[in-house]
Amino acid sequence: MMNKNLVIAVDGHSSCGKSSFAKSIAKKYGLIYIDSGAMYRAVTLYGIEKGLFSAGNIHQNALIEALPSLSIRFTYNPSLSRYETWLNGRNVEENIRHIEVSARVSQVAKIREVRQQLVQMQRDIGKNKGIVMDGRDIGTVVFPQADLKIFMTASLEVRTGRRYKELIGKGEKVSREEVMENLRTRDQIDSTREESPLRQAPDALVLDNSFLTPGEQMEWLENILIEKGLA
Repeated sequence: MMNKNLVIAVDGHSSCGKSSFAKSIAKKYGLIYIDSGAMYRAVTLYGIEKGLFSAGNIHQNALIEALPSLSIRFTYNPSLSRYETWLNGRNVEENIRHIEVSARVSQVAKIREVRQQLVQMQRDIGKNKGIVMDGRDIGTVVFPQADLKIFMTASLEVRTGRRYKELIGKGEKVSREEVMENLRTRDQIDSTREESPLRQAPDALVLDNSFLTPGEQMEWLENILIEKGLA
């Protein structure tokens, strides 16, 4: 039986399946799942709805001033078997997944004050342990002492296909080329930003799931947990 007080950090590139993998881990082992990326998306959605973007740029000062008034939480919806994101008392799970948010979230996530605010929120949520959290800087910044750190990746082509299928399934009108360019741009911004860039923690285990099924990914995890004496 797995230790229920573990902290598992799952980092990696956009659309490589971090959230799906982390959710599966949480469900299988009875841990609390926290989608850190959804928190940045929620802040981005707030900026869009408040008209804080113009000419492709975010009005940073206005967004920073609004941060103390933002409340972000997660609830589990048993009827849909998923965790959902709430922003200031409103369920925004579907809204934050739109391509408009995806195109701007990296721009918001590189703002120092935004990252500082959300990192503190994430630490507060995880202070009692027993969580699995996915994002870009969980194993390097948020929980550098995590019991298990995983760095996920997949080829750009594979990630594009997954994201494109997801968006089309939701009825969004996007081209495959648009999705690929969005992912390429987010990779570049996430990896080169000054504040908490996307990078692999020295002690993180790499999982390239380009050609792995969900079941094979879980089998990989189970073997790791056994090897490390965590299960």
